[in-house]
Amino acid sequence: MRTLRNFGFIDLSGFTTLTEIEGDERAVSVLSAFRSVVRDICSRRNVRIAKWLGDGAMLVTVEAPPMLAAALEMLRAIEQTGMPVPLRCGTAAGEVILLEGDDYIGHPINVAARLCDMAPGGVIYAAPSIVDALPKWGCVLSTEDTAIRGLERPLPVSRIGLRPLTGATALDPVCGIPLTREVTEETRFDRFGQEVWFCSDSCRDTWERRPQPVAEGQGSLRTPLIGT
Repeated sequence: MRTLRNFGFIDLSGFTTLTEIEGDERAVSVLSAFRSVVRDICSRRNVRIAKWLGDGAMLVTVEAPPMLAAALEMLRAIEQTGMPVPLRCGTAAGEVILLEGDDYIGHPINVAARLCDMAPGGVIYAAPSIVDALPKWGCVLSTEDTAIRGLERPLPVSRIGLRPLTGATALDPVCGIPLTREVTEETRFDRFGQEVWFCSDSCRDTWERRPQPVAEGQGSLRTPLIGT
């Protein structure tokens, strides 16, 4: 059965060296933190973790925008946690064969995996089949024809990242992505009448479903206000 899917491969660049230098216990601690970040982002952005691959993972989505949004957020989140090894990622899209209901066979998977292998730490590579699905707050930093093992012709591979911003900015209250009004995907007003900016409907939905304080004691020293 053929189906259209979007694929991402991620891993921690330099994890083997980290294990050698700092030991297995330290490596397990880093890997646990990494997987926790990936699970949180994927569950919120509707990205399926198809399989864990040691210090990496294979990701799958039906729609392309959540894949690129998740990859960009993961890269930023891993950097901000101060993790000693950076994330790298390769993404591609296309038709594949769904095998026995839980595995995929096809060219886009190979391309995404090869791009991940080629990416330096802290870099996301996107194939031309998926790069046009970037969110407004993402951008193409560079594009270069790249020879990829197994492909007859070079592929125009794009390095993607967060869009440089000018003017007034605010952080998405859920994922922390920096936004301006122009690149904001969703807006809402908090309980004080202040406009809140979101990078996606998934972050907006998470914010709207957050626990609300009870009326009694709201704003007291013991129960701070929620909603900013």
